[in-house]
Amino acid sequence: MTRSRSFSPAARLVLAALLDKAGSWSYGYDLAKITGIKSGTLYPLLIRLEERGLLETEWQPPAEPGRPPRHIYKLTAAGIEVARANPIEPSGADRSSLREVRT
Repeated sequence: MTRSRSFSPAARLVLAALLDKAGSWSYGYDLAKITGIKSGTLYPLLIRLEERGLLETEWQPPAEPGRPPRHIYKLTAAGIEVARANPIEPSGADRSSLREVRT
């Protein structure tokens, strides 16, 4: 029997931030700013969400010569369903973290 794990507050924040983008692509740096999640937590989380089929990722060529390519992310159809089914806690610290960055 496969065990289903619940999503961490950080995962819920990322899912909520991407759900707010309504199908638009997002850079990891922007997600870090929106959610307040540090890169050492964010990028492994994004990799796990992609491996579960919840994120679509793509490399974007450099905007300027000499700059590295950037990875962009958006929710898949399955990711949208999961994000809606696992909202951030309405009274928890994760909700205030997302709100603080938005205002």
